[in-house]
Amino acid sequence: MVAMCRFALGIPLLLAALVATGARGDEAHSARGPSNHAWLDQKERRAETASGGVIRLTAAIHAAKSRMPGTVVQARLCHGQDGLVYVLTVLAHDGKVARIVVDAVKGTLVGER
Repeated sequence: MVAMCRFALGIPLLLAALVATGARGDEAHSARGPSNHAWLDQKERRAETASGGVIRLTAAIHAAKSRMPGTVVQARLCHGQDGLVYVLTVLAHDGKVARIVVDAVKGTLVGER
């Protein structure tokens, strides 16, 4: 019963903290990842994909896996320094995590962190 009370009290505090910090349920246009790339929101991603200006995500994943075999645990389409890039977080079979950046137009590897 005590655990339930703590849980019930924690929810309003969490909601208040989210409201105070201005957190949003959707992705903000100015959101930036650890690699300092500005993420595209869902509407922008759909527009870029529909226009045919970027490669498919599956092609970017294939390019990333050629560099580091493993499981892609996160993928984002972002504004990079030289245009659009996919920033892929890969969990390798040996447990290492890497961020691999793939050019979203050419499908070439741009970098790795």
